Amino acid sequence: MSEIDPIREFVVQNFLFGDGHRLQHNTSFIESGIIDSTGILELTTFLEEAYGISIEDHELTPENMDSLLNVATFVDRKRAAAGNGT
Repeated sequence: MSEIDPIREFVVQNFLFGDGHRLQHNTSFIESGIIDSTGILELTTFLEEAYGISIEDHELTPENMDSLLNVATFVDRKRAAAGNGT
């Protein structure tokens, strides 16, 4: 999961205000109160711009967007499907 570090940096800077000590790869954004529904939209915009992917509304599920691990796996999958994975 090559994308986990930049995604972690975005989440820490934008939602945890630089304090990422409690953020593990499998920490649930929703259950831990890190990201709310508006935050998911901000994260989606970041992912689309940073990785050149398009995220559909039906893809905004916990399986894809509720932890660093889930998001990184989702991004890797989207990039591979589009043929622009690294």
